[in-house]
Amino acid sequence: MEPAQITLAIRSTLNTTLVIQQYMQHQNLGKRNRASRRRQRSDESDEDMDTDFSQSTGPGNVGIMVLMGQVHAVERRFWAWETSTDWWDRIVLQMSKSTGNFLTLSQAVDKFSADGMRLALADAGDTVEDANFVEAMADAGILRLYTWVEWVKEMIANRDSLRSGTPNTFNDRVFASEMNAGITKTDQNYEKMMFKEALKTGFFEFQAAKDKYRELAIEGMHGDLVFQFIEAQTLLLAPVCPHLCEHVWTLLGKPDSIMKASWPVAGPVDEVLIRSSQYLMEAAHDLRLRLKNYMAPPKAKKGSKELPQKPSHCTIYVAKTYPLWQYTTLSVLRKHYQINGGQMPDNKVIAGELNTLPELKKYMKRVMPFVALIKENLEKKGPRVLDLELEFDERAVLMENIVYLTNSLELDHIEVKFASEADDKIKEDCCPGKPFSVFRMEPSISLFLVNPQPSNGHFSTKIEVRQGDGRDAIIRRLMKVDRGIKELSKVKLMRFDDPVLGPRRVPVLGKEDAEKTPILEQAVFHLDLAEKRVCITENGLTADIGDTIVYLIH
Repeated sequence: MEPAQITLAIRSTLNTTLVIQQYMQHQNLGKRNRASRRRQRSDESDEDMDTDFSQSTGPGNVGIMVLMGQVHAVERRFWAWETSTDWWDRIVLQMSKSTGNFLTLSQAVDKFSADGMRLALADAGDTVEDANFVEAMADAGILRLYTWVEWVKEMIANRDSLRSGTPNTFNDRVFASEMNAGITKTDQNYEKMMFKEALKTGFFEFQAAKDKYRELAIEGMHGDLVFQFIEAQTLLLAPVCPHLCEHVWTLLGKPDSIMKASWPVAGPVDEVLIRSSQYLMEAAHDLRLRLKNYMAPPKAKKGSKELPQKPSHCTIYVAKTYPLWQYTTLSVLRKHYQINGGQMPDNKVIAGELNTLPELKKYMKRVMPFVALIKENLEKKGPRVLDLELEFDERAVLMENIVYLTNSLELDHIEVKFASEADDKIKEDCCPGKPFSVFRMEPSISLFLVNPQPSNGHFSTKIEVRQGDGRDAIIRRLMKVDRGIKELSKVKLMRFDDPVLGPRRVPVLGKEDAEKTPILEQAVFHLDLAEKRVCITENGLTADIGDTIVYLIH
């Protein structure tokens, strides 16, 4: 055994013995005090009550549990046997075997791997309090690491299919800013030796930003951003999981070890852009809840069991300014906040001033709940909740992500309008940052889509066509039905030159586009609901397309 190990074992044993002696002395002193009080009351002799430390049989069950929190477990070969007793043996065994909550480092590494154990310990806690090591969390961490490595392999294999060019879409810019913010926060946490926080900002939140980008980027993820993310993630995680990150670094084709790589440098962070993306996610969540309420069965009525029909269209109303009563209330709160140096006065003071304003008399039942909401948001989000206008263009954010919203809600069309175009009720309920949505069902006519290409796994299907649909709208509706179609640009729509006889002819192998005309991007579909007929307008000309069109996959 090494001298350092012997010294450590002796120190641990001495510390343990000292704690036990202090505990027993405390127990002995308590018994002496109780005996003294008893002697004073009954003049009885204290000889029977006195307890000698050397004759003590040790603490009871409660004492053992208290002591367990103070005694450090050491390996059995390091125990000081001359001070050991039967109850000491039971404490150590209870800590290590009976409760099942003790693992040696070797056992932990065998069970969770070296990097898995390091990840779990880093996530266990940074403060002086006891680390909260949970085996379920360690298992979940290993699964996260495995998923991460598999995703990296998938991206490397499909690198050529990722989007190229300039990464300038809304979600590209948001993803780049979130990466830079994550690098900055993680670097600060490592500097403070806050490993749990570093893991939170440099792995969990970093991965969440990637998952959000993958979900929102309908046009596809940008290749440069994806591999910039992979490199940054690998470097940020390397202090905690060096072996796995070295493996990923090798997968990326890097010639040197990751230990020789430079720490990632954060670029500019657009906080307003990040908040606009958070607004988008909150708006999408609110839309899903409203759609769920719309689809909920109506309150029970006698003889009425009909469920609402799933809507096809939605109109989202956004407001440039607050309604008058909210605008006035915010102005008063903003004034008090500035006068009081960033503090809000008591509600009685605010209510007294608001009661004197004539434009609020009719809304007083709604004013004070609104004040309470603003105060709550002020503590969470800071003084920007007192702004009278949003710091970004709400309508532009929704329009840039209209395809994502349409697909996630499984609707055919979503339009965004200003609240000033709506009725008075919507104007009252709509305010900046809180859009209002209205769902409706538009009439449609069924149209058959046929794929004549052999052995490709794409079959004939039927979709609904609505007034004013374009070519891309039809293709997106087809992609919802046929999940094998991944990219809109690879689908070509065609109509029969003869809408009556064309669908009845047998297609010729290799000449699937014969006697057919491509449907252009600017084409518009029109419905004749009375005759159940679909027409198409292209370049100022209108043609009947019958009840069947063709789609080809390139």
